[in-house]
Amino acid sequence: MEKQKIVFIINPISGIVKKENIGNQIIMYLDKEKYNYQIAYTEFAKHAIELSKQHVENGADIIVAVGGDGSINEVVNGLKGSKVKLGIIPLGSGNGLARFLKIPFQIKEAIEVINKANTIAIDTVNVNEIVFVSIAGIGFDALVAKRFAKYHKRGFWSYLTIATKEYRMYRPRKYELTINGEIITRRALMVVFANSDQFGYNTSIAPHASIEDGLVDVCIVKKIPVYKMFFFVQLLFLKQLYKTKYLEIIKTDEVFITRKRNKVVNIDGDPVKIAKDLHIKVNHLALNVIIP
Repeated sequence: MEKQKIVFIINPISGIVKKENIGNQIIMYLDKEKYNYQIAYTEFAKHAIELSKQHVENGADIIVAVGGDGSINEVVNGLKGSKVKLGIIPLGSGNGLARFLKIPFQIKEAIEVINKANTIAIDTVNVNEIVFVSIAGIGFDALVAKRFAKYHKRGFWSYLTIATKEYRMYRPRKYELTINGEIITRRALMVVFANSDQFGYNTSIAPHASIEDGLVDVCIVKKIPVYKMFFFVQLLFLKQLYKTKYLEIIKTDEVFITRKRNKVVNIDGDPVKIAKDLHIKVNHLALNVIIP
């Protein structure tokens, strides 16, 4: 049987795990009877998009994102429109998509998943022209993503530190959403678009979200009083926030959002500045991904 072409795209600065030896581990554990492999390293922001597009054009069968949700997102944006399979070795901070897909965090075990090459088709979602796989959000969520991107440390405690610091002074914003032809107006802390149930770090804002149903969960979050902040965090870990009056969830395949001005959107954990008018649209079963 002809070997498949597989490319590993490594983000050397994502997450909190050192990656100096990752190339050697790939060579050690990859099934070289099945694959001809290449290894590439990103050198700047969005480089993984360029690298993925190049390798798609060069006939790659599988491209593996080695990093966190942001790295996966870049690879996915390079794969869109192709049938090339996505593999994941999760070495980021939050690793939301990997958690949702139950991909192991140990490098050897993640490579063994790739060796078996069990593949499913999953939904992706567009925010205007940008694709996301797991989560996108506007409002407080996006502000924290922006601050976190510039923070000197990665990991959950850094994320929580930033969120706690910003929460007290953050004022909810007014959003106009058009869903299924109906215009609704909400004043919200944030509006999150959940393709998977993972908010990162094993927290969940939409525990019933499915990555295969052709729908995105539009999560409209009201601001919880400051003295209940710890309660809010607990509910995210317990996957129970949806049971409270602070969260409204609407399932749809398309939504239009009007904001007052261009601002940052959190796209799979990374802050991206996009036009004030947003068009969210599900691409049903558009991505082939390797899972356990």
